[in-house]
Amino acid sequence: MAEFEEWEIALHGRRAIYRIAGSGPPVVLIHGMLNSSSHWQAVARRLAAQYTVVAPDLIGHGDSAAPRGDYSLGAHAASIRDLLAAIGIDRATIVGHSLGGGVAMQFFYQFPQRVERLALISSGGLGREVGPLLRTAALPGTSALLSLTIHPRLLGAIREAGTRMRARGMGSGAYLQAIARALRPLQNAGAREAFLQTLRAVIDARGQRVSATDRLYLLEAIPTLIVWGERDHTIPLEHGRAAHRAVPHSQFRTLPAAAHFPNLEDPDGLANALLEFIAATEPAPADALADWGAVLAHRSPRTRRDERALV
Repeated sequence: MAEFEEWEIALHGRRAIYRIAGSGPPVVLIHGMLNSSSHWQAVARRLAAQYTVVAPDLIGHGDSAAPRGDYSLGAHAASIRDLLAAIGIDRATIVGHSLGGGVAMQFFYQFPQRVERLALISSGGLGREVGPLLRTAALPGTSALLSLTIHPRLLGAIREAGTRMRARGMGSGAYLQAIARALRPLQNAGAREAFLQTLRAVIDARGQRVSATDRLYLLEAIPTLIVWGERDHTIPLEHGRAAHRAVPHSQFRTLPAAAHFPNLEDPDGLANALLEFIAATEPAPADALADWGAVLAHRSPRTRRDERALV
């Protein structure tokens, strides 16, 4: 089985970490909030039999640097563009999970000529609703609370509980293990601040504050797959169904054994869905959306306003 090797590169003078495996057409895996490239390991090794798989640690996540600065979806997308350019990848199939789905859509919106296909896994940015834990984390004062509650003993207890639950065949054990892995970097003050800036860029106390639903029609020219865990209580399954209805020619798959982390809870099911999708579709032409003006003019008819109404 292919090794999922970790590499480091300096981008704009800051440490950027990515993992890579396999050979063949490139597939980029973008992780979600409080995750890292390592969470893609099982999926990446399956895909690496046929593809070059690249998984970055987003800025402020995993072992990448956590500078003081911009943690918007656009900033994450631009950093992935720079990483891919630096390692010689011009175009790829882009896969995003949760927050990474929002980053993947923003990557497509900013750099459409670099996207061959798009796969959204339990993606953010497709509706307002989101789990209460993330809404609560967006409230003021969370940084101080995290610094008090995130302790090695607590994380160890969560991890051990997850291990025992998985040994008894309980799927929620993987979820607890994922939480323990995700929270570990937040023992560092810089990582906590990067997490909160990323979170607050997309979520507030009322739910998700960034939406791509008004631009999903642009995906008509791009092969698109939407995958959701049927037990997802973090981002509703209906978001995926609605996006599927809005994106012409998209494919939609659900994974009965998965909740919000299909890459951890059902990596084989997710890998199979991705492999089938890539095999069944041709890459979008590089110039599929070369003329944004023509695309927007077709979908955004103009009408002259009555100047008298402005008086």
